Amino acid sequence: MNVLVCNAGSTSLKFKLYNMPAETVMAECRIERIGDPGGGLFRYENMKNGRTVSEERKVIADYEAGINAFLALLTGPETGAIADIAGIDAVGYKTVLSKGHYGVHVIDDAVLQGMEDYMVVAPAHNTFYLQAIRTFQKIMPKTPMVGVFETAFHQTMPKEAYIYSTPYEWYEKYGLRRYGYHGASHSYVADCLTERLGKKYRAVSCHLGGSGSITAIEDGKSVDTSFGFSLQVGLPQMSRAGDIDPYFIFYLMKAEGMTMEEVEQGLQKKGGILGISGVSSDLRDVEKAAETNERAQLAIDIYCREIVRYIGGYAAIMGGLDAIAFTGGIGENSKTVRERVLSHFAFLGLERGTGDAVRGKVSVLTTDNSPLKVFVIPANEELGIARKVAALDL
Repeated sequence: MNVLVCNAGSTSLKFKLYNMPAETVMAECRIERIGDPGGGLFRYENMKNGRTVSEERKVIADYEAGINAFLALLTGPETGAIADIAGIDAVGYKTVLSKGHYGVHVIDDAVLQGMEDYMVVAPAHNTFYLQAIRTFQKIMPKTPMVGVFETAFHQTMPKEAYIYSTPYEWYEKYGLRRYGYHGASHSYVADCLTERLGKKYRAVSCHLGGSGSITAIEDGKSVDTSFGFSLQVGLPQMSRAGDIDPYFIFYLMKAEGMTMEEVEQGLQKKGGILGISGVSSDLRDVEKAAETNERAQLAIDIYCREIVRYIGGYAAIMGGLDAIAFTGGIGENSKTVRERVLSHFAFLGLERGTGDAVRGKVSVLTTDNSPLKVFVIPANEELGIARKVAALDL
């Protein structure tokens, strides 16, 4: 079975074609700066014969143009990994949120309407996935489309973990509850941990990147997570505020005269690491600036403290902790963040090893005798999606 995985960003597209169940990557493509008249990176690689196509300034007008450019190479006489698009058995998407659809679903009109209904909750995500899905549906109308929703992995949370202390009818009438996101990433981490620790364990998965979340995993299943109804809570993000007192909003609007749009921009686009540091929404820039910039150092301090707070809380809820896993761009690459976080867990018996993370490989950062294991697990959300699509009876 050939499963094409599509990851759609605000100005980017990423594709991987898998042969399942062998989990072999047949081809992959990355397109950046879609819609930019100056163009952006376009890179395609056929893993079967090694043929690559790479341009630094390729102009891609829109999602449809990007998808067609990729499919032309995927099926081309010299670059193609398959003869024609009929060789794609299903297309899987790292979809985020659809009202009433929180697991893995074949995408039909009801699922698409659910994505439209929750556009206000995840505008930066649903907008672009809807564009990509509808383009593929037009090009490949008979090929099953599957949404592996970011909420799927968290459907195992107990009710006490996902119900908010608001009027209960808000949950019943409006569906206001904790859903959680980054499910494809945390699910893949859980699979890796199960391979190494067995079926019984208590772990915390830290997906740290431009967007970050912490998930408590017990015996391979999510039991709590830092994201909530939306992606605006939990850890400070690179430009999102994360956990705040909701009365900030009322105060700023009623007492200070700010508009809803101004408050929304402050919380979503101007908060988080960017808002605290005043330097950048890229942690690499903030780490460099922290050598001389007090606010940049404060941003790192707050970010690491919040990660520690969530890990410690989840350890208490699960009655102990066997492993911490770091994944995502920051989790895999920022030694500063990992070391700052891990320095708080000697009380759980953590014994730091002499090695460090090896790029692209699952790495163990603790000694063989450490009762608390620490892993760095390279993110592979696409493979997690391909596994879930292949498991369906399509």
